[in-house]
Amino acid sequence: MSQSRFKTGDQALVRQINLAIILDQLRDNAPLSRAALAEKTGLNKTTVSSLVSELIERKLVIDIGLDSAGIGRPSVQLTLNPNAGFLVSAEIGVDYINVISTDFAPHINYKVKKTIHPNQDQHTIIEQVLVLLRHAISENPAAHGSLLGVAAGVPGLVDYATGTVLFAPNLRWKNAELGKILQQEFHVPIFVDNEANLAALGEYYFGAARGYQEVLYISAGVGIGGGIILNGSVMRGKTGFAGEFGHMTMDPEGELCSCGNIGCWETQASQRALFKFIRENIAAGHKSSLQDLLRGNLNSLTIAKVVEAARNQDTVAKDAFEQIGRHLGTGIASLVNALNPELVVLGGPISLGWEFMKSSIDQELHARALRWHQESAAIVLAHHGADACVMGGVAAVFNHMLARPSDRLDTVALPVYFS
Repeated sequence: MSQSRFKTGDQALVRQINLAIILDQLRDNAPLSRAALAEKTGLNKTTVSSLVSELIERKLVIDIGLDSAGIGRPSVQLTLNPNAGFLVSAEIGVDYINVISTDFAPHINYKVKKTIHPNQDQHTIIEQVLVLLRHAISENPAAHGSLLGVAAGVPGLVDYATGTVLFAPNLRWKNAELGKILQQEFHVPIFVDNEANLAALGEYYFGAARGYQEVLYISAGVGIGGGIILNGSVMRGKTGFAGEFGHMTMDPEGELCSCGNIGCWETQASQRALFKFIRENIAAGHKSSLQDLLRGNLNSLTIAKVVEAARNQDTVAKDAFEQIGRHLGTGIASLVNALNPELVVLGGPISLGWEFMKSSIDQELHARALRWHQESAAIVLAHHGADACVMGGVAAVFNHMLARPSDRLDTVALPVYFS
């Protein structure tokens, strides 16, 4: 009898895996026919037909009609059901909160970005996040189904098991129980992670890294973070905190970093470094249209304003981006030598200046990375740019759903998980 139970369990597990494989193919390649799914997955047609019937019954998949364009009999085309449920994702930046909501397709159906003051305390910022998440949820029409999960990305060390933000130096947070707070508020699967890890996952699922298995993601903004994707999963390291590339020591005699170290990479190649370079050059007598654009208030600099000035051929703005590009390229070259990735993706707010940094990044990579490494690693811009993290939050919830397609989303109260 024990042996029989094990066989039944094995069969259930295999079916669960196969359901996930079908959903994953539809996520990446829809619309597809049953025959195409059988060809792509290697499963036999009878098995695929049974799996698809179950997914349609569970309202995760729909057919969208016949495709008669090819040779032979027309085939029924299948895709993910946009109305199987909706997902909500937030990024907590140093000076902003970004929130999106998507359907199950996933298409973005709601988006809001709110500026916050960097000096606000932890409690105040979390309360604002909750308000924005509640509003995003309320904006979803009933046709989109139920809430499938909530994700949040934070620039710092996150305990992946509990959703606790242990240390976020640029936010000045310590031991913030964000996962617990979100759980108590929304009662759905909760995913809290480092923002660069989520961004890497977002680009792997929905962006520039689709189809690549060894990906290095660099997020450059107020600080610098990173994520590593290996065969579809985030590489987390022994204690779960891999990817803190911004705190590599690049200059032992350099500036004090917010983490307490001296000469970290993010003191050279972040938003703060960009603005510092601009202010110093203007103070040294170099003329810049940014002075007029900001009415002399250089404390109100934004990356978007610097990009605007650079596109208008402002020398100070262009030189600033080139300098940041050189420092980014130096660090990326070292990481390429160490990790030998298949693809490097640059995202985060600094990536808005990609057109002015790319040449400098490429030059440093060519000069400093081993030839065999640089030849195998293209550097590309994140497809979702500054939204890579929130798309990664969607990917985290989505990944959870793909791994558990047998859950009846419309009738079963799902447990809370911390990813």
